[in-house]
Amino acid sequence: MAYKAPDGKGYADVAAHFRTMIKSGELAPGDSLPSVAEIRDQFGVAAKTVSRALGVLKSESLVSSRGALGTIVEKSPMVITGSDRLKRMERNGLRYAPGETSSGHRVMTRSVYDSEVVTALNLEPGDEAVIRIRVFRQDDKPTSVGVSVYPPATVAAVSELADDVRMVKQFDQLYTERTGREVVKGERIAYARQASQDELNALEIDAPRHSAVAVLVTTVTFHDEDQPLAYWEDVYAPGARVPIS
Repeated sequence: MAYKAPDGKGYADVAAHFRTMIKSGELAPGDSLPSVAEIRDQFGVAAKTVSRALGVLKSESLVSSRGALGTIVEKSPMVITGSDRLKRMERNGLRYAPGETSSGHRVMTRSVYDSEVVTALNLEPGDEAVIRIRVFRQDDKPTSVGVSVYPPATVAAVSELADDVRMVKQFDQLYTERTGREVVKGERIAYARQASQDELNALEIDAPRHSAVAVLVTTVTFHDEDQPLAYWEDVYAPGARVPIS
């Protein structure tokens, strides 16, 4: 595999290069990174710089030293969903990371009253939208619940969104192909809140009813030049490690 040196050539740049490859699934658990000498030559950096870069990756639990085997990719502790999943698919077309699956797929048309969703999608309370839900799993353990909400204008252009089947392409690609309009991702917001009972059930968390269980939530809204197109929310299981970029 060829490794292209990043422009910066500092230890942080080298670490970022391999971190991206691990997050995208191009380097899978059990794969070996090049040797220190190979990384040094390929990136044009000093051995000390390579050692510092590998130290960063080890501190993030992404790799470990295995003696004669060298530096080995560990099972990633990071949960990659939502807009980061789009980045991975753009990079290499991989929908899932090694060991990752999804379950609990549901597609429904519902009236929307949630104030955050209504505001994000420029809807009136009670307007209908298509809602798609699925649970992401790593080694069959739930890691997050992904919810995406699409207003009527988006569904009119990408009718597959209303079908209770898995999409063969991401909605932004299909929307651009059919309308000629670029889809722009808004700022990703992260915050903590109390999980609903439905979310606890989906994440297979056995907690007494009405108990407070805090979860991390990230949201992002997609637009074209004229209107909002989608609102995505990901709810992560307690203890999940989520890269915020």
